[in-house]
Amino acid sequence: MPELPEVEVTRRGVAPHLEGQVVTGVTLRHTGLRWPFPAGLAQTLVGHTVRSTGRRGKYLLINFDHGTLIIHLGMSGHLRILPSDVLPKKHDHFDLQTGSQLLRLSDPRRFGAVLWHAAEDGSVENHLLLRTLGVEPLEAAFSAQWLYQQTRKRSSAIKQVLLAGDIVVGVGNIYASESLFQARINPKTPAHRIGLARYERLAEAIRQILAAAIEQGGSTLKDFIGVNGQSGYFQQNYFTYARAGEPCRICKTPIRQIIQGQRSTFYCPNCQK
Repeated sequence: MPELPEVEVTRRGVAPHLEGQVVTGVTLRHTGLRWPFPAGLAQTLVGHTVRSTGRRGKYLLINFDHGTLIIHLGMSGHLRILPSDVLPKKHDHFDLQTGSQLLRLSDPRRFGAVLWHAAEDGSVENHLLLRTLGVEPLEAAFSAQWLYQQTRKRSSAIKQVLLAGDIVVGVGNIYASESLFQARINPKTPAHRIGLARYERLAEAIRQILAAAIEQGGSTLKDFIGVNGQSGYFQQNYFTYARAGEPCRICKTPIRQIIQGQRSTFYCPNCQK
């Protein structure tokens, strides 16, 4: 699944092609993805100007004066900017046309989403899917103190707390494993047993790793490619993720794989005690 860096890479890729452009057409194929497409979406968008783009966690936001288009890439989705005359393929479900080009959403597994939040309903932050999300890890509100305060009553393993998204948003499976390794924290450690000093290391690791992943175009995941058709290369820098049985890059101890909440976790049992 595309995580925060991949979604931010996508946002930065589409922004120059969308911002300031007038929507001239909307094409919907099938009735929807994870949820039905909004009724009358073409009439809602055609003739209106894209004012800006944004991101909240793993949700891409395309902002208009009268509301916000919310796009989620699901497990296998990706967006491309294409000439408007490029014929769709089997898994191309949504086109947003702006003159001679279009934004096309392809989603083979159809777990993504295209939704609309009208301005009359208030801030997009009030949308049902966004209102419970935690702070953004690359913004000023995210800090070691925040992590420490919010986890005093959390007995769940720190890896699971990071993935939950209600304290800090967008730290998915790959980057949680990598951040915990950089902070030298065992992913099984109960969140409330981690002190402020270790949360200082973890908060800094999360910021550094996410920023580096964005700079390197994200990770080459099974189903993710960038807007320009190219894949990221952050996976070349993994210290733990998907390296079970391989020697730790620091101490040579074999990387261990466990299952937490039905997700694979990778860690070094020597470095992360």
